[in-house]
Amino acid sequence: MLDDLKMIHDRDADDALGVVDKQWKQLQHQFDTQLPEYEGIQNVILAGMGGSALPAVFLKSWPSILAPFEIVRDYNIPEYVDSNTLFISSSHSGNTEETLSALAEAESKGAKIVVISAGGKLAEHARAKNYPLLTIPGGIQPRMCSFYFLAALVRILQPLGLIADGSAKELHEAGEWLNQQTTNWQPEIPAKDNPAKKLALELIGKSVVVYSGPKLFPAANKFKICLNENAKNIAWVNQYPELNHNEFIGWTSHPIQKPYAVVEIRSNLEHERVQKRFVVTERLLSGKRPAPLVIEPEGDTVLKQLLWASNYSDFVSLYVALLNGLNPTPVVLVEKLKEQLDK
Repeated sequence: MLDDLKMIHDRDADDALGVVDKQWKQLQHQFDTQLPEYEGIQNVILAGMGGSALPAVFLKSWPSILAPFEIVRDYNIPEYVDSNTLFISSSHSGNTEETLSALAEAESKGAKIVVISAGGKLAEHARAKNYPLLTIPGGIQPRMCSFYFLAALVRILQPLGLIADGSAKELHEAGEWLNQQTTNWQPEIPAKDNPAKKLALELIGKSVVVYSGPKLFPAANKFKICLNENAKNIAWVNQYPELNHNEFIGWTSHPIQKPYAVVEIRSNLEHERVQKRFVVTERLLSGKRPAPLVIEPEGDTVLKQLLWASNYSDFVSLYVALLNGLNPTPVVLVEKLKEQLDK
C-alpha cells in the first residue's frame, strides 16, 4: 500500500511529506529581530504548549542552556520569576490561552520578555508592547515547525551568552547534513528499501511506546507527539534510566495480551550505563513485552542524532497515518476542543 503513490498523494492532501522533507531548511532560517542587551539574567523560562513547547525540550540535550531553565506548560508560572528572568513566550497560533495567561503573569513580575509566534493575539501584543518578536512562517502545523522554533531559540540565547558560541553555526551546518540523510525515506522508495515505511508497517494497529536515553529524549518525545497528531495513534514515551525504576515492572504482568509496539532509540552517545540498560532490560523482559524495534540514529554529534531521529520519526508517523487511511495534517478534535472551551 505504501508504494502506491496515487494513494499517498490522495490521502496526504496537504503534502505533509513534502513539508517534513524540507524541514532542514528551517534550521537555516534567518530571524532579523534585534534583541536588547539584557543583563543580569539568572534563569530562563519558556512558556508554550504542544508543538510550540516541543523544540524547547531539545535545549535540555543541545546546546544546553548555561542557566537554570524550565519549560512551563500551564496557565501559571513559577513563583521565582522576577526581573532577572528571561521569559520566552512561544505560541505558533498566537492564541494559546495557557501561554497568554502565563505571559500576563510574567509581565506582572517584571520579567524580560521575548516572543516567538506566527501571529495572532500574542504577536499583536508583542508589537504593542515593543517586545522582541521572532516571527515563525505560517501555513504549516506547529509540530512541523519544530526546527524553526529551534533556530529561533538559538537566535535568542546565543547573543545573550546563555548557550555556547558557535551554536548557530553548528545548527546551520547540521541542516546541510540532514538534507543528505532523507533519501531512503522518500515516498518513491519502495517499502522493501525504505526504513521509514518498514517501521510504519510494524506499528500499524498497535499502541506505540517510545523509549530513549536522556540525550535522545527530545527526539523520542517528538516521535510520540507526531504519532498522536499525524497518525491519530495513541503513543507514550519514557526514558532510561528512570523507566527501570517503575515502568520496567509494569511489563511483567497485566495486561496479559499486550497489543503494543516498543520502539527504542538507542544512541551510542548516551552514558555507557544507559546503553547497557537497553541491553539488560531487553533480556530481562524477553517474552513479557514485544521485542523492541530499534532505531540507531546516524550522526557523530548529539545535535545530528537528534535531528536525524526527529526527521526520521516524522516520516514514520506520516506513513502510519496513511496506513490508517488519514490525512496527517488536520487536528480537527483540537479545534473542536477550543470551540467547546470558548462556550
